[in-house]
Amino acid sequence: MAGVKNIRVAVLGASGYTGGETLRLAVRHPNIDIIGLTAEHRAGEALDAVFPHLGGLGLPNLMKIGDLNLDSLEAVFCCLPHGTTQEVVKSLPRHLKAIDLSADFRLRDPEVYAAWYGHKHFAPELQPEVSYGLTELSREVILQKRIAACPGCYPTTALLPLIPIVAAGQIDADEIIIDAKSGVSGAGRAAKEGMLFSEVGEGIHAYGIGGHRHGPEIDQELSTTAGRPVVASFTPHLVPMNRGILSTIYVKLSNGITTNDLRRTLVEQYAREPFVRVVPEGVSPATRHVRGSNQCLIGLFEDQIPGRAVLLSVIDNLVKGAAGQAIQNFNLMFGLSETAGLQQAPLFP
Repeated sequence: MAGVKNIRVAVLGASGYTGGETLRLAVRHPNIDIIGLTAEHRAGEALDAVFPHLGGLGLPNLMKIGDLNLDSLEAVFCCLPHGTTQEVVKSLPRHLKAIDLSADFRLRDPEVYAAWYGHKHFAPELQPEVSYGLTELSREVILQKRIAACPGCYPTTALLPLIPIVAAGQIDADEIIIDAKSGVSGAGRAAKEGMLFSEVGEGIHAYGIGGHRHGPEIDQELSTTAGRPVVASFTPHLVPMNRGILSTIYVKLSNGITTNDLRRTLVEQYAREPFVRVVPEGVSPATRHVRGSNQCLIGLFEDQIPGRAVLLSVIDNLVKGAAGQAIQNFNLMFGLSETAGLQQAPLFP
């Protein structure tokens, strides 16, 4: 935006997939100056030793968080592991805005967090300063808060199609089934036996059945929308691809409601949104249609069971499901064009 000063930012946890993707987008953002990059175990290394594809861009070397000059910054992107972000954000100067890509501030109830993440929350006093950063549906709250808790990748694909139709009372909120499939990058960059090529390739498997940590996040937002407790049936699956999430969502229609009614609600909700689009009737969105972009595509079909509908939602888990949504929230928090740094079209094939 013409006349807007550049904003001095650091990326904390820059050596992981979400950190690298945040940098890929931020480095061409017209209003971001990247002042610092941290990676505790790779401090002192040049960025191109960690991410060769980001070499030659003049970015600073990696350092420890403790060596970062926080007073020189205006915002931080927190791409740190779950459980680490809380104490880091707690220690930040109060003038800094934080865009958090971890799960540490997504759950508003500290007891729910402790139950699902295995330890108490270390900064519950910060929760009043936090917004749930599902940008298209939370703008007013995001603008009022200092910390944006970016949603998980699975919740992003589920909540964008579900919240408007739950709010409209068009479906039975007690009859929601979310069958979601993600690429391997959603598990992070750390070495894990289950993520080896020979373990993942040429197959698909469900995991976190009845107990995935994104489940209570989805339930929290659906319950807030419905004004009463809602628990969705959510099962994630791992598929042998690098990027992308496809959520197939089965819903029971309220009396007198048709699939076309759902379509009209979603088209109206997202008609002016740059990154969410309802595809034409009969079109099935695919992860290859959004790869590398900040887009979410939503499709709707009548189920073969009368009174039910099937919604399809696709995103790139590293962009709209993480770094892209973080940049979108950053833009909103600093009064910038929401599309700044996010105009790239999807990669195809």
